[in-house]
Amino acid sequence: MSGLYFEEFEPGMVIEHQTRRTVSESDNITFCALTLNLAPLHLDAEYAKDSIYGERIVNSLYTLGLVTGISMQDTTQGTTLGNLGFSEITFPKPLFHGDTVRVRTEIVSKRESRSRKDSGIVQFRHYGINQRDEIVCDCARAGLMFKRDTAETAA
Repeated sequence: MSGLYFEEFEPGMVIEHQTRRTVSESDNITFCALTLNLAPLHLDAEYAKDSIYGERIVNSLYTLGLVTGISMQDTTQGTTLGNLGFSEITFPKPLFHGDTVRVRTEIVSKRESRSRKDSGIVQFRHYGINQRDEIVCDCARAGLMFKRDTAETAA
């Protein structure tokens, strides 16, 4: 397990994730096809030439999934009971085919679970950043995280 337990998170902690991913045209088209998102801004190169971007942009839900997926290895892999949800998601800059995404996670807060003795809730803030150091995704999410002692006794 490479994820962290509830006790290991501290508000103000910053994690610069080492995994990066260059997004391909195929990634975007496949994701759009799988989710039935047929927006021409993602799929139609001729249409996108006349858009404010001048080219196709990557589906924002793919971007969100990529950002949270990259962060998982260092934060929640094997140490979470589940994602509790997102409270804020923005895409300040578009992501384009060929862009490389890296992720920074900040720990905003944490608290004991009110209903479970084996876990606590951690508030994460994930930033997806392209190779030009532009933020392409900013999201706040909450995770229900195992406490170390309860996870070890369950094993």
